[in-house]
Amino acid sequence: MTFGGDGEINMGVSPSVPQDNLIQQYGPIRDRLQSYVTENYEVPDGFSASMFVGNNYSAIIQALGQGTADIAETGPFAAALGVKSGNADVILQRKGYGSWTYVSQIATAPDSDIESLADLSGKRVSFSDRLSTSGCLYPLYDMKTEGNVNIGDLPEGTGANADIEATFAGGHPASYELLANGRVDAAAMGGFVPGIIGEDTFQENARLFHKHEGLPRAPIVVSTELGDTASSALQQAFLEASETIYLGADGEADGDDEENPDDLWFTEVREADVETYRNVIDVANELGVNEDIFQS
Repeated sequence: MTFGGDGEINMGVSPSVPQDNLIQQYGPIRDRLQSYVTENYEVPDGFSASMFVGNNYSAIIQALGQGTADIAETGPFAAALGVKSGNADVILQRKGYGSWTYVSQIATAPDSDIESLADLSGKRVSFSDRLSTSGCLYPLYDMKTEGNVNIGDLPEGTGANADIEATFAGGHPASYELLANGRVDAAAMGGFVPGIIGEDTFQENARLFHKHEGLPRAPIVVSTELGDTASSALQQAFLEASETIYLGADGEADGDDEENPDDLWFTEVREADVETYRNVIDVANELGVNEDIFQS
């Protein structure tokens, strides 16, 4: 069995993961993939697994299509478009914070006069990434359908004809940072950001005024360049694994460990396919988004 013809499993990680936490958090998963495949299948000598962080969600999906990534963790919207463009197949869904769903949210400064989506007209708004479900797709959809805000050609275009001045920050915490630093009037992000930043710090700099609940939690996807056997091997490596692969390099729950937190945000996976993300696809279709966004 080979992966991409280079003698190793290449795992892509989305830009929502801080680079300095990558090895500590995802190292056990990398090691699990390598050991499971080595123990259960015939592989070349020197077979290994490696990780990289993509510059954005688009880079991850395109790497899968090019065969330079074999498996990746990414967002629901990016994965759905990856399937549509023939670059990726969804094999697993992740469970985090006790739920298979999560929240999209928009925040403003604590002393801002913004109280509703309609108030965003004429404002500067940051989004995490063009292919982010919680940090872009649903916020734009809600602005359009609930706030009656003209979003123009966003998220694919520049937004030159929109009622908002859009900025793409390159990650969820980065979207928050633009708000905290006063560079935007509002920031869209995933509901997990306060936990990353710290609840007290977040509340000092941001006030939530809109939420959209029930988004399907993010998937694990594989390259369509893989054969069925290789794809199944990677899926089973997760499904048959113990919970310790989600507990970081120390193999123990963080608990009160504030100095060396290395647990992953997800604690379980289950089999999934693109239909798990049908609602996300419907929202993307409503906004007229297709795989052309990879060129944006």
